[in-house]
Amino acid sequence: MKPFLTSKAYALILCTLIAAAFGVGSAMAATAEPLEAKVTELFSKDLPECPGKEGLMITVEYPPGSVDPIHRHPGHGFIYVLEGSIIMQVRGGQEVTLTPGQTFYEGPEDVHVVGRNASQTKPAKFVVFWVKDKAAPVFIPTK
Repeated sequence: MKPFLTSKAYALILCTLIAAAFGVGSAMAATAEPLEAKVTELFSKDLPECPGKEGLMITVEYPPGSVDPIHRHPGHGFIYVLEGSIIMQVRGGQEVTLTPGQTFYEGPEDVHVVGRNASQTKPAKFVVFWVKDKAAPVFIPTK
């Protein structure tokens, strides 16, 4: 199974966006190491009843203080928090803080404007189930 987005690729995207937003010097001064999220693909399955679509399950682990850049996902995402606490918001929606057992949904037209670990000291982990076009990337940086 080929990974859709490796941890290194995700870190590169995150660091590039931080550097562009704040300048390389201030981004490097803010932290010695990037606070990258660890993304792990758990399962992928073609959906024959929906030609060209797949179901994809991943886990995302946010280290303490981790923050996602603004992005979108070209599919339907169903999020379930396993550990810690995360803060999520899509453009036009309300910011919500989620704890273990709580859920969140992102649609293919939603722009994810807030995605971060609510804690500066504890990690957070959640699982995401995607229904998306098989050829589409999962993560698309945007404004």
